[in-house]
Amino acid sequence: MQNDQTPATPTDDPGFKLPGETGAEPTTGAPADTPAASTGQVEVVPSTVEGAPVTDTSTRDLAVGAAVFAVLLLVYFFVRNAYVHHLVVRRVAPSSAGSAGWLLFVGLAFMSAAAVLAIINASKFLTFAVTAPLVAVGLVALAAAFFVGRR
Repeated sequence: MQNDQTPATPTDDPGFKLPGETGAEPTTGAPADTPAASTGQVEVVPSTVEGAPVTDTSTRDLAVGAAVFAVLLLVYFFVRNAYVHHLVVRRVAPSSAGSAGWLLFVGLAFMSAAAVLAIINASKFLTFAVTAPLVAVGLVALAAAFFVGRR
């Protein structure tokens, strides 16, 4: 079969053609009025919180944060034991002192979880949906620890 068109030379070939495009001008270079996006360089900017740096949380950061949180939980356990002992010395019932101690532990744990997540990646975890519940539960538990410990 013979083709009606003559073979195009490399300078006459427009390259990619859109379907339905009948004629294309040869491209010898980018025209002066061509926008930057059509030159092949496209910049992709992710949507972020304004003012927050664009960062990604690496597994190393998560591991360091988990280790810091585990050390804090260990410290809070000893703080809980000291608080329970303090309440028992002040003649608070041991069951109430134990409950107040665990509420203190939970409150400190939730508050430090919010702080550790905010330090790991503020642009990702320092949002209302993540931080507000952690801080709210932490504050309620701390307040309850002090009220239960007064009995």
